[in-house]
Amino acid sequence: MISGNDGRGPARSGDAQVPPTDKRKMLLAGVLLAIPLVALMWVPIYAREEPELAGFPFFFWYQFVWVFITSALTWTAYRLVLSARSTRPGAAEDSGESGAGR
Repeated sequence: MISGNDGRGPARSGDAQVPPTDKRKMLLAGVLLAIPLVALMWVPIYAREEPELAGFPFFFWYQFVWVFITSALTWTAYRLVLSARSTRPGAAEDSGESGAGR
């Protein structure tokens, strides 16, 4: 076996340092990242010219609005991933050590 794992113990000695994650938050982050993909890949939704907004056909302003929606969803997914991984034991001690050398 490549990792030396026989299924009864940790695969590597570094596995003890991997923080536990909240899988529900990770799943929600994945869903948030998939929303823009579905919305922009589903072309029949926006393959039309009407309604216009400030003289721009629907096709253009629909995609432009998704730039901002996608950035908001990506930021939200990023924050969810950070919060899903911040539940590791010893997180308080780590934050205290970084300021000790000042």
